[in-house]
Amino acid sequence: MKSDPEFDAASEKVYRVTASELRQFVERFERLDAEKQEIADQQKEVMAEAKGRGYDTKVLRMIIRERKRDKDDLAEEQAVLDLYREALGM
Repeated sequence: MKSDPEFDAASEKVYRVTASELRQFVERFERLDAEKQEIADQQKEVMAEAKGRGYDTKVLRMIIRERKRDKDDLAEEQAVLDLYREALGM
């Protein structure tokens, strides 16, 4: 098969564009990953401060999880939990 210089040039250009675009995706992801780590470090600092002031961080995390949930789902779960506790005499 005879080499086509125009095809080869176009193919090389597409490769460069694709590599450039791929590099941009990777770099964006890496920046987001670094930001995520910074946020995680800040959250640890907040919990350390709360613990230093005498708060129970385990309970604080439970409250934070509950606040993220749907109110109806949470109420239903609490009702079932109360029912089970009552059945067990707790």
